[in-house]
Amino acid sequence: MMGGIVGFLLLFIPLLIQQGQNLALLDINALQNNITLLFENLITHFNWSKSTMEQWLSNINVLDILNLKTIPEMLNSFLSTIGSFGAGFFSVIFISFFFLKDSKLFEQMILTMVPDNKESRVQNSMDTIKNLLSRYFIGLLLQILILFIIYTIVLLIFGIPNAFMIALLCALLNLIPYVGPVIGFFLMTFLTMTSNLGSDFSSIVIPKTIYVMIGFLIGQFIDNNLSQPIIFSKSVKSHPLEIFLIIIIGGFLFGVTGMVVAVPGYTALKVILKEFLAENKIVKSLTKNI
Repeated sequence: MMGGIVGFLLLFIPLLIQQGQNLALLDINALQNNITLLFENLITHFNWSKSTMEQWLSNINVLDILNLKTIPEMLNSFLSTIGSFGAGFFSVIFISFFFLKDSKLFEQMILTMVPDNKESRVQNSMDTIKNLLSRYFIGLLLQILILFIIYTIVLLIFGIPNAFMIALLCALLNLIPYVGPVIGFFLMTFLTMTSNLGSDFSSIVIPKTIYVMIGFLIGQFIDNNLSQPIIFSKSVKSHPLEIFLIIIIGGFLFGVTGMVVAVPGYTALKVILKEFLAENKIVKSLTKNI
């Protein structure tokens, strides 16, 4: 676990250092010109209304957008967040170490709080949940790996800088159901366009961006028609409509976190209900495949 965490950090730290150096040498006027150039190219290529867009561009001031007075507040907030995250993270690592060292510790803690006549049912539920969620998370890792490989190949073919980082971020965003792929699509499109601002817009930037967008959509097509059906139908054994509704409800109640944990939480709940309410008509209908 620690090796994976350290490797993940080492992957991101060089990019953060590079971006920090770029920020220290930031030329506001050059940034203003690049933003203006991008919009002017879009206006020319798509024949948009120049009067409205040019008036809007003339009112844009990067100094207003990048309010330097907020930087100290952002740094304080960032450091506070890092401190809280660090304390929670190392607490989780410390507790996880002992759970991994004694794999039965968590089960024993639960079983001590359960009446003797229900102990076997709780044990069966935990074994089933462990099996289903293990398959689910292995499937998610495979899903991310497939998308990462596809995105990396697409970005490398068209010479996009930081291809591995962009591919990894967009693949990880896919963990957020429905919303994540949309964010990843716009992120990859934007980074592709901004990485080629010095080139001819009509003959290089637009075609390259379109090809990258097509590559992204191919990855999503493979994911939606191969990876996700295997994960949802084979691992958690739930109907796609069930998954959709549970994710929507989880997102409505708990935001992005709810969308991420909705499927494993729903799977655990179904296993428990089947073990203790197996004769209930609704439970029997929902858990017939488990």
